[in-house]
Amino acid sequence: MEPILTQNAQSGCLLVTDFDGIAISESEGKRIFGSWVACAIIKVFYIYHLRKKRSDTMKPRIIFFDIDGTLVPLKEGIRPRTVEALQKLRQNGIRLCIATGRTPMEMPKFEGVTFDALLTYNGSYCFTPERDIFKNLIPKEDIVTLRRNAAALGRPLALATDSRLVANGTEPDLEEYFAIGGVKLVVADDFDEVAQGEVFQVLMGGREEEYPAILNDVTHAKIAAWWDRAVDIIPANGGKGVAVEKVLEFYGIDKADSMAFGDGNNDIEMFGAVGTGVAMANASDRLKAVAADTCRDVKEDGVYWYCLEHGLL
Repeated sequence: MEPILTQNAQSGCLLVTDFDGIAISESEGKRIFGSWVACAIIKVFYIYHLRKKRSDTMKPRIIFFDIDGTLVPLKEGIRPRTVEALQKLRQNGIRLCIATGRTPMEMPKFEGVTFDALLTYNGSYCFTPERDIFKNLIPKEDIVTLRRNAAALGRPLALATDSRLVANGTEPDLEEYFAIGGVKLVVADDFDEVAQGEVFQVLMGGREEEYPAILNDVTHAKIAAWWDRAVDIIPANGGKGVAVEKVLEFYGIDKADSMAFGDGNNDIEMFGAVGTGVAMANASDRLKAVAADTCRDVKEDGVYWYCLEHGLL
């Protein structure tokens, strides 16, 4: 069992739990040993364990982070410890990359943090602050077919370009999907014109039982879903895994020297492309099954604690 060090917010008491099945609190230590001895025992056990874990941990040169459910809790704000972790990782010389289904226009701001690369649209559009790394487009014929299939299901859809995210209608599932990323659904008068240009991703409401109908006669696109009421549709030869490989090649970094944090099924391919994939406690069962390790829930600052306990901060 691994020890977990916590501190009572009201009493300030330290508590070590699950160390060889033993739980010792400072208040209990005072009764048995005296306060200073109790504190010493707690800290020695915890520090010993951390050092052991740190000696066994691969020190990555680059880390890829999903956003929703990984860096940011769904429908909640950015947590201070997450920002602190990113800042310290950066200070320690580790490259930081975002790997998300979000558009470039809806990136959250992490104060004091600059990312080396953004892998947006589930990896269909990857770029640094200075230049593009990789573009992967959905063929126009598949856009036509997807529009037909969506209409048959009575669902509107949205098209994502390098600078716009526009829809041809609205409905509750799609509106809530946009709201998760803090984006307002925009119905565009020039939707037909946008559909003739470069499209990296299609977004629409949809449940798993609708997937076959959504992709009916679609030959070069696939679904990358991380929410149970909507889908991202990306190029069939795309995904976060392909994008991670492109970024590693761009920076000249080996797979073994890379790490990723994620929580959704659309992170499965990404975990296969890195040396160590870490699933959040709130991650899907499918992702946990392929993860090399797990960390605490996003609402419990999972990324921060994992990096701290493994000597990355």
